[in-house]
This record gives sequence, structure tokens and C-alpha cells, in this order.
Amino acid sequence: MTQFSLTQLAEEHLATARTASSGRSADTVHGGSGHQLRQTVLALLAGQGLAEHDSPGDATLQVLQGSVRLTAGDEALDGTAGDLLVIPPTRHALEAVTDAVVLLTVSKSVS
Repeated sequence: MTQFSLTQLAEEHLATARTASSGRSADTVHGGSGHQLRQTVLALLAGQGLAEHDSPGDATLQVLQGSVRLTAGDEALDGTAGDLLVIPPTRHALEAVTDAVVLLTVSKSVS
């Protein structure tokens, strides 16, 4: 069995994002290639984000710190710490409204 402190991971990745030229930091903490479930901690400084991209499969964002905006077409969802956002199965983008950390969970078919 493995245990992670999401609070500690959030703090570590936010600190790394603050020194990175990209203004972000990410690490897959569970799953990955060849697995159906993947969970990634992603820290973004305010104003940074992920440009519009295709949906990787069933996915959610759990906001651990700060606030983010998830957009898909003309729709937008704002999330703050403690919120769980369901990512639509369409092209979408993510922007940090304030310095933020999210846990991205993706479930996809294994080929």
C-alpha cells in the first residue's frame, strides 16, 4: 500500500511552480502508462494554464488550493479549494485564477 499527503504534495509543487519559468509543476502520483487510472498533481501560478486540448477520457479535477477556471466552448466552471469539477468529454482548457493546485484524475481504456 502507498499513502500520499495531498497537502504536502500541493505545497511542494506550488513551490516548484514559483521557481519554474513555465509557472507550473506536475507529477503523476498514481498510475500512468498502461494503467486505466492516472492521478496527477498539477500546480499553476495565477494566469498560467493548459491551453485548449482534447479530453483524455473520463476525468475530474479536485481543487486542492487556490481557484481555477475550466472552460469548454462557451461554458465555464470556477472551482476553489474543496471543489470537484467534472471535465467534459470535449475540448477544454484550464486556467489558474489564483495560484492553484489540482488533482487531475483520468480513467481511460487500456489498449
